[in-house]
Amino acid sequence: MSTDTATSNALKAKSAEGEYLTFVLGAEEYGLEILKVQEIRGYDAVTQIANTPEFIKGVVNLRGKIVPIVDLRIKFNLGKVEYNELTVVIILNLHGRVVGVVVDGVSDVIALKDEQIRDVPSLVTSIDTKYIVGLATLEQRMLILVDIEQLMSSQEMALMDAVAA
Repeated sequence: MSTDTATSNALKAKSAEGEYLTFVLGAEEYGLEILKVQEIRGYDAVTQIANTPEFIKGVVNLRGKIVPIVDLRIKFNLGKVEYNELTVVIILNLHGRVVGVVVDGVSDVIALKDEQIRDVPSLVTSIDTKYIVGLATLEQRMLILVDIEQLMSSQEMALMDAVAA
């Protein structure tokens, strides 16, 4: 990891205090800023769009607005993807764009203080950490705090704009 990335992650972790929606992907628990969440819905069938990356499942019509759906399990290469009654879609509002992300389940909303949030260890070099704000500890739980706007990078968002158009 470059020192610029390490410094950037350290700065993000220092200002990460706030409320997070926690969700599960595989065996890990993640958190994203609650202010980005518009709603949580059960997983429904999506309309597939040709020539999109595998992690973009397709689009849904949400009250007249076409919303791209991203499966974070596929995006994070978490193995076999199965949809069941616990699978949910978190509808996010990111810079005026509405996007849905598929996760294995949501847990709860938690308030984190700065002292509960740690920097991402620099030894994690094989993983792209630019979308991780930090690691939070809450009793016996460890949460990976995701910068969802960074994760949905501008290149991918441009692709999603093309899908939703």
